[in-house]
Order: sequence, then C-alpha cells, then structure tokens
Amino acid sequence: MERKLTIVFFDAGGGHRSAAEALKAVLENQQNPWNVTLLNLQEQLDRLDLLRKATGIRIQDAYNLVLRKGWTRLTPQLLPVLQGVVRMYHRSTVNMLRQYWRESPADLVLSVIPHFNRALAESLQGSSPGTAFVTLLTDFADYPPHFWIERQEQYLICGTEKAQQQAFDLGHDAHHVFLASGMVMKPKFYEKSAVDKVAERKRLGLDPAIPTGIVLFGGHGSNTMLDITRRLEAGKSNVQLILICGKNQKLQANIKALKTRFPIFAEGFTQNVHEYMALADFFIGKPGPGSISEALQFHLPVILECNGRTLPQERYNAQWVTEKGMGIMLKSFREINVGVEKLLDPTTFAEVSKNARAYSNRALFEIPEFLDEIMKRHNSRAEGLRSPTAPSVRTLEKAAWAALTSRMEASYC
Repeated sequence: MERKLTIVFFDAGGGHRSAAEALKAVLENQQNPWNVTLLNLQEQLDRLDLLRKATGIRIQDAYNLVLRKGWTRLTPQLLPVLQGVVRMYHRSTVNMLRQYWRESPADLVLSVIPHFNRALAESLQGSSPGTAFVTLLTDFADYPPHFWIERQEQYLICGTEKAQQQAFDLGHDAHHVFLASGMVMKPKFYEKSAVDKVAERKRLGLDPAIPTGIVLFGGHGSNTMLDITRRLEAGKSNVQLILICGKNQKLQANIKALKTRFPIFAEGFTQNVHEYMALADFFIGKPGPGSISEALQFHLPVILECNGRTLPQERYNAQWVTEKGMGIMLKSFREINVGVEKLLDPTTFAEVSKNARAYSNRALFEIPEFLDEIMKRHNSRAEGLRSPTAPSVRTLEKAAWAALTSRMEASYC
C-alpha cells in the first residue's frame, strides 16, 4: 500500500528546507518508498502573520534579515516575543492545520521545525488521530522551553546524546525517542569521491602546499568574513582561504579586491560547497548545525565563535565541538590569529584531526529506517487499542498523561 508522508518545514534559515528536501530525495527512492509531500508552514499561516500585516514582511523573512545583517545579539530577548505570538495564535493555527489534514491526510507527519510542534500534534489529534507524528531536531540540542521538544504524545529523532537526554528529561521514553548519528545533510555530502587537491587548488589560484581554510557563514555570507581575512593578513599565520560568500555579491567583490600576502579564492552562491570542503584542511565559521556537520563530514577541524551575538539555539554546538575535541571555540573572531596558530600547532592539529576523522554521520540513511520502525510501533499500538480486551483510548491517554504530568511542571495553555 502507498504510504503518505508530509514533511513540515519553513524557510527561516536554510537548514529546515535543506533537511526536508534531502529526506524527500532518499525516502522516495528507497526499496519501500514513501509518497512525500513538503508542507511549507509559513505559506499556510500567512494570513495569521501579524508582522506581515503590519510591515509586509513574513516572520521567516524577518528572521533571515536578522541573520543576514548580523543583528543577532537581541535574539534571546526576541525569542519570548515570538513564542508569545505563537501562543496567542495557537488555537487559530490548530484549526487551520486541522482543515489541511482533512484535505491532505497522511500516514505520518514529520516536522523539521521548532515552535509549532505543539500545534502540529494537537491538530493531528483532533482531525487525524491515526497519523503518527514525529519531530526531527535539526539543532544539536533543544533550547527549552517550547522550542523543539514539547510535553505531548509523539516520536522524536535527535542527533546528539544531549538532545536525547533532554527528551528523556521531559518525560519521553525510549520507545518514542530515536538517536541518529548527527544532523541530516544533503546527499552530496555523503558521496565521497577522490579529489586531486594539488590540481584543484592550482586551478583556483591557491598554493597546494599551504594549509587551507574554508570560510563559510551561511547562504548570505557575512561581513565577518572580510574582517577575518584582514586580520589573518595582518598576522603571521601561513594559511590561505577559500571564502564562500553565498548570495552576497558585494561581499564577494570586496574580498576579491583585497590585497593579501597569501592566496585567497572567493566564491558566490554555489551548490557545490562539498567540492570546496574537499580541498580544505580546516573550517572557519559560525556554529550552525549544518556547517559544523558538513565540515566534520570531510574531517575538517573547525574554528568557531561563540558569544552574545550567537543564536541561543546554536550556543551548545560550539560546546559540543570542544567537548568532542574537534575544534577550537573563540570568544570573538578578533582572536582569529590566535585561533589559527593554536589549531595549526602540529600537536594540536594532529589531535583534532584524529577526532574529526572519527566522526561518522549516516543520519540521512538512518532516519528512513527510524520512520519505518515508528510506523510499525504506531500501527501496533493502534491495533492494540482496537482489541476488544484493550482499555479504551481515553483510559490509556488519561493514565499516560497522569504519569507524565506527575514528573513535570505544568505546561502553558
């Protein structure tokens, strides 16, 4: 029988869409394929978007503007405001989603977004109780309360032991929590092919013998990349850089105009980041879950910045890197010369490179297996509930929630 799966995503940042599209590609081409629909939640909720009504700008576009301009210092203060808006429109969101599920039913709904998982679960319970609901965290850890993990009946897929433990701490049991080996990445990052580094570096105007860093700050780049290049130019480190500027053409032009004592190569928006990472020896960038995962997939030690401007949900990422011994965390990229010199110290580089080489991420291929298992468990539970000798659904739900709420503080309404 055809199995229908809906993946819920939005375009606040690039990681949610990237994960959704990567999973769709794999799930539709496995031996027992799914019929996959991608649901952009922002498009469903546009008429509830207060910010858009007032300014003409969607909430997800405002978020992307904050990232592009680097206005991230106030995000911890703005996050409760956003969550307040989500809470204010919770009932309207649930009703809208219930109508969507009635018109577009699915066997399983997979969310790769934060903030709306309570509404998604409640909408399914009210209109499609036979549908399994799963949240896939695309961050290394949750940023509670009410970010990724909610106190409700559902399945969770986590990419780190930290996130898994957070799920357990909120009352979810091992039957409902799955641990993947990392974050979902595009299929290209799993396709390792032999690369002639000497020839390819020469083609880009780089020196094959000089340690090469790849600098990446998301799809729109960041002026921090310009500052990093200037600071390394003023320092003594023997390095060269590949800088991926994304859609920021002005940044790319400014970097190309720099006169540096070492070779640099500046690229704009590209679908071939994996090819450039294959030419690098280490990574410099913000502690985004996608960038870190992609760099480590190519066994590149990383240099990250973590301070008050770092998005709160990404701060644990830098901690994870240092705990695993796969890179260096700086308080500010003003210290980039110190960071590069420390990383390239032969003893340090050998150790972090060894740890990075031990990293193995197969999440893109593990999650389809998890979803198959979730459907088995979900269907088995549903069969049990239909048994004449089984307790009623309402009785079971009452018992489950009584046990859950006895261990946790009350959730918001």
